[in-house]
Order: sequence, then C-alpha cells, then structure tokens
Amino acid sequence: MKVEIGLPSGAWSEIGEAAAEAEEIGFDSISTAELAHEPFMRLVLASQSTNRVELATAIAIAFSRSPMVVANMSWDLHANSGGRFCLGLGSQVKGHNERRFSAPWSAPAPRMQEYVESLRAIWRCWENGEKLNYVGKHYNFTLMTPEFSPPKTGFPMPAISLAAVGPAMLRVGGRVADGVRLHSFCTRRYMEEVCMAHIQEGMEQSGRERKEIEIFGGGFIATGPDEETVNKMVDGVRYRVGFYGSTRTYFPVWELYGLEDLGLKLHRMVADGQWDKLASEVPDDVVRLFAAVGTYETIASAIEERFEGADSIRLAFPEGTAAGFKREIVEDLQRIPTSFEGHNTSRWSAVA
Repeated sequence: MKVEIGLPSGAWSEIGEAAAEAEEIGFDSISTAELAHEPFMRLVLASQSTNRVELATAIAIAFSRSPMVVANMSWDLHANSGGRFCLGLGSQVKGHNERRFSAPWSAPAPRMQEYVESLRAIWRCWENGEKLNYVGKHYNFTLMTPEFSPPKTGFPMPAISLAAVGPAMLRVGGRVADGVRLHSFCTRRYMEEVCMAHIQEGMEQSGRERKEIEIFGGGFIATGPDEETVNKMVDGVRYRVGFYGSTRTYFPVWELYGLEDLGLKLHRMVADGQWDKLASEVPDDVVRLFAAVGTYETIASAIEERFEGADSIRLAFPEGTAAGFKREIVEDLQRIPTSFEGHNTSRWSAVA
C-alpha cells in the first residue's frame, strides 16, 4: 500500500523541514489540499528539500482554472522535481464554483473528461511536438507557438487523479484518469458496492485494467500512542463526518445505511448556523463506518481491514509523534498488498 501525508498548511517556512522529514520517514507521497490555501506553491517549496517522494495535489479545484494554466503549473513542477509531480483534480460543488469562484457551472463529469483530455493534448504538444488541436464542447485549444512552449522534460507525463463521489464522475475516473481519489465521506461498503462498480464500468469503456488505476482510499484514520489520544482523534473525525454529512451531494452514502434522516438533520443544523453542534449528532457506530481506529500497535491491521480494496491512503499523526513510530507504521502499511501496479504511461499518447 502507498502511504501519503499532507504538508502543513501554515507558514511557508515550515514546508521544507516537513517535506524532508516525510521523505526521511519513508512516505511515498506528500500532498496539498486546496482549502484555505493555494495547493501548487507549497509543493514548489517541498520539491526543493526532497529528492524521491512524490508531490501531489489532493486536490486542486479544476473549473476555477483554465486547463492551460494548470498545464503550465504542472509542467514546471514536474520538470523541476525530476518527474515527481502527480496532479489531483476535483470539480467542487456548484455553489462554490458559482458563488466562491464566480466560475460558470455545467454538468461536471463530461466537462472533467474534457479537462483531462485537453491537459494531455497540451502536454503532448510540448513534449512530442504534436500540433495542438483539442476541440471539445467545453474546452478548445488550437494555438501554441514556440515562444509559449516550455522545453521538453524527458519524463513521462504527470499522472492525473480525479476526486469522485457520484456515479458519473467515478466512471470518468475509470475511463480517463490514472487514479481516483475517493472522498473522505466514504465507507468501505460504499467503496465496494458503489464506487468500484462505476470505476470498473469506466475502465471497461476505455479498455483499461484495474492494475493501471490507483484507488485512493476514502475515509479517515484515527490513531495515537494511547486510547486517550485516539479518542481525541475520533472526536475530530466525528466533526468531519457531521460536516460532510450535512451536504446533500453526499447523501447517497447515508441512503446505503438508511440514515437519510441524520443527513437531513445535519443539513438543517448547518442552515441554522449550528456548526458547533454537528459532532454531537454523530454516534460512535457511525464514526466507525468512516474511520480506521486504533493505537499505534493496532492501526496497521485496522487500516488493512477498513481500506481493503484501496491502493493508497493518507495518514496523519498526532503532533509530537516520534519519527521512529511513524517509520514503523508506514513500513507496516507499505507491506499490505494492493491491486495497483503502476500507471500505464504508454496509454497517455492515445488519449486525445
């Protein structure tokens, strides 16, 4: 199993040391999320203090940026990190696109497929010298002059993973992406019965195999050196479950367990501004649906059981955890067998 850790979201002065430590511990990947901060610039800093570890956005919001802008940023990160960049993209929901980013909204799945296709068309133009001629319903790229073409990298193109929740986006992930990032608001049952079925359908449509697609496990991990610390981590997960569970987009997960009423109650609480009361509405048994829970001695086996079927997980430790403990747990997790064997880069040139 591949193990990823998020970079600090605070001051830039923290990034270099944190990235170097993650690489020294043995993490496979370090990532950034687009929440309160822009996700690409912190990876630039991380690239300067590391040599091996993968650098990933998990995720960057797509539709607020032109694919050409993302192509440029990704190209520079990839070229200057020795080919270590992986682009994770997400659509965000309609309200955030329209009201937070002032970006036009349309059906996200077909638009995201064109986004991925156009990125690769741009990259092939730069690396292979192909004429840029991508014409779609949502995106058109037909002009590229030598002055605006960066030098060839000599590396395979960056892998692209898509954040996916609904059936249509899951199918797009299986059809055109190199990986699918399942949402944190995801249970093992939802992954097995819903997510993987749609991803498989997408793979069949494009003639790809499961071993080529990296599945990033959806869910949470709560661990620590003792039960007291674990319980504090569980309380943090409890709030996140309440927060995400209040969003109607994610109600299909509740429906799988007959918990629609809980989702509607959480939704009403958010509408009334009762953010501080969300966690109290999520019982322990519901938290456990979404999380692998255990002390350092048991967390590896808990993750193996909870995230069976996934190839990669994102792991965070409580503040102050010794590097030795982190290293042992990461090594234990990396021994867990998965289906993913590697991105099939030979296919990228065939995706227009």
